[in-house]
Amino acid sequence: MKNDILTVMWKERKGLFRIRGRRAQALLGMFSPVLLAIFFPLQEGVEWVQSPLSLLLAFVAPLILVGMSIPDSFAGERERHTLPTLLASRLSDRAILFGKMITSVAFGWGVTLVLLAIGLVTVNIAHWDGHILFYKPSILLADLAFSFLVAMLTAGAGVLFSLRAATAQEAQQTLMAVLLIPPMILQFGLFAIMGSDSGKARLQEVLGALSFEQIILVIVAVLLVLDVVLLMAAMSRFKRARLILD
Repeated sequence: MKNDILTVMWKERKGLFRIRGRRAQALLGMFSPVLLAIFFPLQEGVEWVQSPLSLLLAFVAPLILVGMSIPDSFAGERERHTLPTLLASRLSDRAILFGKMITSVAFGWGVTLVLLAIGLVTVNIAHWDGHILFYKPSILLADLAFSFLVAMLTAGAGVLFSLRAATAQEAQQTLMAVLLIPPMILQFGLFAIMGSDSGKARLQEVLGALSFEQIILVIVAVLLVLDVVLLMAAMSRFKRARLILD
């Protein structure tokens, strides 16, 4: 199955930026992450490599990048009337599914790592004092794990929507709307908690009892569980016979 997965990845890689102006869409989508990778290091200075602020980039970049590419995985094939040809090939269901997901995850995660490197170069150039600044080890590991798991989460959810959507645009809009709901709810919840003295004190008490590493481990564990659930759901929903009939 390894060779079949590589075959699908080769096909997906060749078409990643060539279909219906995807190059322009990718460049536009990368605009916000690139701004984060340059603006925040300039603003925060050496704190950029010591504080958890880079986790924001590790969240936003793979969410946007994978969110641009994964909706095309099946909805785009259906829209271009190439899905029946793909499904009629000798490639196994798992090879098709994993090949498409791995390509999107590799794209989103790879570009995110480049953006983190750009942030590091930016802060070194802007605040050069004769010593090379580097990310704090715990921050770097958190960035790597967080960005990869967010990329996997977006790919898993994106495949589920792409399997059902008539067009890639429909799948993309639904995916981004669903993925942005939890951060919005969390934001409103934090505003509500911070709005009262008792809530603020309770939050500070909870956060004060946990170290940065413990908080990150909790987040990583939650993301890992969600990734596994979505991957299993995608494997269960991807039925070749059903897609051929659709």
